[in-house]
Amino acid sequence: MKRTRMPHILLPVLLASAAVWAAPAADQRSGAAPVAVSGVYLVTFNVQVGSVPTAGGTIFCRAKIAPSLPGFDNRSQGLVPVESARGMVTFIGSSANCTVEIPFSWTVVDTQHGVAMSYEIDALSRSGVAAVHTQQGVGLAYPRMGGAANVRLNVAF
Repeated sequence: MKRTRMPHILLPVLLASAAVWAAPAADQRSGAAPVAVSGVYLVTFNVQVGSVPTAGGTIFCRAKIAPSLPGFDNRSQGLVPVESARGMVTFIGSSANCTVEIPFSWTVVDTQHGVAMSYEIDALSRSGVAAVHTQQGVGLAYPRMGGAANVRLNVAF
């Protein structure tokens, strides 16, 4: 008799524990549930080159974004999602515009901190690498859900 009751008790316990595992975990510190964010960043680099020879040269631009986590949250969040993109354009005179499109979709606990963008611009002349410019930790706000954020950055060598 006791053995026939065990499955009847065990089944509700298993279902309850599965529901706990399936639900998004709340942040232990603030109690907030994760929020899904998605959209696209359209990043246009306006590259101005002074004394670097660029006639017929090429610009390679790379950018990546990741959720901007405050303080020591990086240690407790595990893997942080990163999205990246590349672009290429040929110089016309001493300037060029290079655009990259970075779509993203991930889950965060807090949307207040936006994303941190890092980028690298490589100016190549016919004889090789003429100049490199990098920047890390550029803070950007999230676009509205599913929307696009246009970002324009001036880069001078």
